[in-house]
This record gives sequence, C-alpha cells and structure tokens, in this order.
Amino acid sequence: MEERREECGRLDGPNGAIAWRRRRGRGPAIVFFGGYASDMTGTKASFLDSWAAAQGRAFLRFDYTGHGASGGRFEEGTITAWAADAIAAIERLTEGPVVVVGSSMGGWIMLEVALARPARVRALVGIAAAADFTEDLLWARWDDATRARLVAEGRVTEPSEYDPAGSVYTRALIEDGRQRLRLRGPIGFAGPVRLLHGQNDHAVPWQTSLRLAERLESSDVQVILVKDGDHRLSRPADLALLARTLAPLLGEDGGEPLAV
Repeated sequence: MEERREECGRLDGPNGAIAWRRRRGRGPAIVFFGGYASDMTGTKASFLDSWAAAQGRAFLRFDYTGHGASGGRFEEGTITAWAADAIAAIERLTEGPVVVVGSSMGGWIMLEVALARPARVRALVGIAAAADFTEDLLWARWDDATRARLVAEGRVTEPSEYDPAGSVYTRALIEDGRQRLRLRGPIGFAGPVRLLHGQNDHAVPWQTSLRLAERLESSDVQVILVKDGDHRLSRPADLALLARTLAPLLGEDGGEPLAV
C-alpha cells in the first residue's frame, strides 16, 4: 500500500500556536494525545505514525501549548486549556469519526474530548490513563508544607526520572483539575474503550484504570494489564499490544498490526 507523505504545520489554537503532524488516509483517523510535559516525537506517537502509514490510515499527532514545538508557556497550561487544544486539533485537522489514543495525562484529556465531542469520537484507547492525577496522585500525597508552598508561590517542582530539571506543577493546574475530576461519578461515553496499564507502573497505579472502567457508562470496556509493564509501555512487545488492541476499533478493514 502506498505510504502517504506526512504533513506538518502550526494551528492557531485557542491558547496559542499548536504544532502538528498528520498523514491523510482512510478513516476513522487515529489521534494521539501525549502525556504531561511530553511531545509528539515520543516512541508511542512515532510508532503509531509508522503503523498508520503502513496501512494507509489517517493519523494525527500534535503538541499541547507549552509542549514540544507549540507556542505558549508550559506553566500556564491546565487540563481545560490542553483539552481545548485537542478539540481544536481534531475539529480543524481531521474529518469524520476519530479513534483517540491517550497516554498518561492524555488519557484524561481523551475523556474531556469524548464528553465534549461525542459525535466525533468513535473509540478510546488509554495507555496508563492518568484521570484525576492532579488530585489523586499529587495533592493527595503532598504534605502540608508542599501544599502551603504551592498556594503561596503558585508552583512546586519535584524530581522526575523523565526530566533532569524536574516536574513543575502549578496552583492553576491543581485548581483547574478539581473542576474536571472524572472518577467521582459516571462518565457518559458509550463507545468502545480499551485501557492498557503496566502493573509495574510507579507513576500511575494500575488500579486507576480499574476505577476508570467502573465509571465509564459504556458496556464495551476492557482493561488489559501488563504484569511487567512500566508507565511508558514503549517496549516492542508493548507497542505490538497497542497495535493489536487498536486495529479492531478501526473497523473490519483495520488490517494486520505492524511488526515491531
């Protein structure tokens, strides 16, 4: 099958310029939502681009504002702002139904987009989906001194295995997250959902995917646990699992997963 050339550009989004890359092809389009402080050049996004290209599938990846090649300041970002970026990217860069793959924080963003645009989102695939992480994984474990510093200074920085400069979390992010919590009640999405999670994930507990599955109103929800999988789920076997999971959600012509 002929591989279509990848296009790239910058979109004037609601919070600044959004850098994007896409391939045109058969729908539904696959759209990748990255994690907190990540960008669209990561292992999973690049794998999905190659996988979609090999099948002639439409694929879109982009950077939230404040991330990667996009404009804006990272510390001004919130779940609401980044969800708005994602909605703008889908509305202006894709046509018809989409299947969203959300990694880590992208798994929370995909819920926001599915609830805001149910007519566009056919199915969801979460990879270590970090729904409600600002409240359950940050605020809940911080001591009183850290919480007080966040309130007084507007930000805290923590060591990170992914960034030598550490991870920055802002008061705006925490406060906005409280307005977007999804694991406290029903989540009104009716389409298929697949949730992949490593049981050796030290960033987002795998039980988070079980909680998410319980809250989703869809009757077609599956949780797939990888016993030795870490947070990234980026090993060749993990990527092959992602392809096998995604293909049936694209329809009968989903094709065979790309060998890795």
